[in-house]
Amino acid sequence: MKKLTIILSVVAVAALTSCKKDRVCECTYTSNAPSGPVTTTNVDKITYSKVSKGTAKKACVTTETTYTGATYVSTADCKLK
Repeated sequence: MKKLTIILSVVAVAALTSCKKDRVCECTYTSNAPSGPVTTTNVDKITYSKVSKGTAKKACVTTETTYTGATYVSTADCKLK
């Protein structure tokens, strides 16, 4: 019984530890040009080395910035791949 408890404990600890590996965050940037309704789109891939999935999720976020002087909006739509 003692061996079974030890084996189950080791398996539980291994299952609960986060796997640290390279994670890729793909961001699509969209912004309205200040001179008119032209939209430009750029896609970037950002690699986080040896991090857990939770840490990568916290870093890979979608943001939107509004510039009030020129009614200019810039959006970064990011997703963890």
